Amino acid sequence: MNRLCTVDQTIIGPNSPLAIIAGPCTLESLELGLIVGKYCKALCESLNLPYIFKASFDKANRSSISSKRGIGIEQGLEHLSAIKQELGVPITTDIHAPEQAEPIAAIVDLIQIPAFLCRQTDLVVASAQACKAHNKALNIKKGQFLSPTEMIGPIRKATEAECDNIMLTERGTFFGYHRLVNDFIGIADMMELDCSAFTDQGSPPVCFDVTHSTQLPGSGEQTGGRPDRALQLAKAATAIGVHALFVECHPNPKEAWSDGATQLNFDNFEQVITQAVAIRSAIT
Repeated sequence: MNRLCTVDQTIIGPNSPLAIIAGPCTLESLELGLIVGKYCKALCESLNLPYIFKASFDKANRSSISSKRGIGIEQGLEHLSAIKQELGVPITTDIHAPEQAEPIAAIVDLIQIPAFLCRQTDLVVASAQACKAHNKALNIKKGQFLSPTEMIGPIRKATEAECDNIMLTERGTFFGYHRLVNDFIGIADMMELDCSAFTDQGSPPVCFDVTHSTQLPGSGEQTGGRPDRALQLAKAATAIGVHALFVECHPNPKEAWSDGATQLNFDNFEQVITQAVAIRSAIT
């Protein structure tokens, strides 16, 4: 049995439309956020897909100390709030420290725990408690170092912190040769996790992170990527029945503050989303 995840008015889970979580990797400016958000919203509305805007106010996990981090939490939350109000869509962003949970949950609709931090108990518990208090949702990205079944641990921590409005995100697994590999059997297993030992809510819905899955870690001062493979990954993930897709896009990826090697331009983003929704329609 699968539980549902409610993000504002958007329902993510079985028998719900394929949800799209998209936006620029870094919230470089309010103007950029609105440009990308308006484009993504219009495309999703034309395809009858629910849309959640995503951007990060801080990119704490960088390859180099000199890499741009972002605009910071105070200005970032101000911009995210303005984007939510102007576009009328749910919003999500990353969290990096437990003390950020309360201010983030007061503004955003979905708190995202980065993959490398998914086992940090204080962070998971603080995020879960803030989501519960503000009636928000929690997205836990699976660490590249974890098997699908090991995600039971973060789910249990969040559940025991009284948050059951949860989803999981797959973003690739390290196999040690500077490439992330997606285990589609494992993704299917993650959609059927047995959580009966600590909840009757069932397994959380699963989102597939299309663009981060194309990363080439260990590529030097900046992480490389294969955005040309985003379409294939999105099609495969949709075909096995994931409940949402996470796609980062930018009007000019080469000029992006972060993940320029993996973000999609608008034309490629449209291609990925339109083909994914065609597959979703064919299998439901």
